Amino acid sequence: MAITEFKSALNQVATERGISAESVMESIRQALVSAFKKDFQEQNGKELAEDVAITASLDPDNGEAKIFEDSKDVTPAGFGRIAAQTAKQVILQKIRESEKEVILKEYREKIGTIVTGLIFRAEGSVLVFDLGKAHGVMPPAESVAGEDYRMNQRMKVLVKDIREGPRGTEIIVSRSDPKFIIKLFESEVPEIASGTVVIEAIAREAGSRTKIAVSSRDDKIDPIGSCVGQKGVRVQAVIAELNGEKVDIVPFSVSVEKLIASALSPAKVTEVQIVDLENQVAVVSVP
Repeated sequence: MAITEFKSALNQVATERGISAESVMESIRQALVSAFKKDFQEQNGKELAEDVAITASLDPDNGEAKIFEDSKDVTPAGFGRIAAQTAKQVILQKIRESEKEVILKEYREKIGTIVTGLIFRAEGSVLVFDLGKAHGVMPPAESVAGEDYRMNQRMKVLVKDIREGPRGTEIIVSRSDPKFIIKLFESEVPEIASGTVVIEAIAREAGSRTKIAVSSRDDKIDPIGSCVGQKGVRVQAVIAELNGEKVDIVPFSVSVEKLIASALSPAKVTEVQIVDLENQVAVVSVP
């Protein structure tokens, strides 16, 4: 980077990326000290003594750099070239970090929503999705047993979390999470999206069967009929996305006994005895 470009580059990073100029300057100064120590070792065949205090100064107007040992200027001849390269690398790194943070912020706001991704890489049992602006990682626990995952396949996934992992900050996506089902119904059933029909409870064995208990805020609206849709079109759209996973829709009840009986349909339950409500233990009798 030519020295005459320094101030404009610094200002551009500060204004466009929202990074303070002083933060960038401090990162450059630290990098200059490291570069000087490395250059010293290469030139002298030994490292600087640990008790030697090295600092760097940087002119914010023209990018001129100087190295000091205590208060003595020890800037080597030709260090300007190293300083320019170092400043360029630091500024580019700051830009990359800023761009990454902007993308992560966008996906933090998408946690709990469904996006469409393209499978483009497998790292062992971990699938990596191209989400457009970022990559999403699907660990084995978030995939569905029995589903066929192929390279270049487009699939809907739930943005589940953003966390630190072995590859750095990772966007975790899921198809096995129960919330994936809830969001699919929200997209297919306007009454759920509006809050008129509510999914009160859900139990899922991913890839096998899901049961949801629904209620209606409006006595005139049938919650089960709303979820099923005319000729089953709504629930079939959800099942198609789940590759045939069975979905049962039952009426919600504040009575635990009635809710258990409904959840076990189509089995005909004659009696439900709550043994331990806290630990969710019940005895059910069927014919």
